[in-house]
Amino acid sequence: MLNTVNGHVYDPVVADISDELIMLERSAEEERAKLAGLDGEEYAVQWRRWADAAEAFQVAVTVHATETGQPRHEVEMTAKKAVRHAEEGPVE
Repeated sequence: MLNTVNGHVYDPVVADISDELIMLERSAEEERAKLAGLDGEEYAVQWRRWADAAEAFQVAVTVHATETGQPRHEVEMTAKKAVRHAEEGPVE
């Protein structure tokens, strides 16, 4: 079954993942992308934003895996793949 989060389609086949995990991983990736071209204090501030977003995702993955009894690495990889494939867009 295909799911959508904020207009992005993903297929959580490998592990059952929540929309929250997709949004948290997308947020971490967006914050990471903002590091490009920064230096000095701007880089340090943005790096902290990225690190906080990445940590929130990692904590949510651990909680989700524990609550659902799924292997943690499968939950994490499924969420990361869903975000990565959504960013690539459909193949025409």
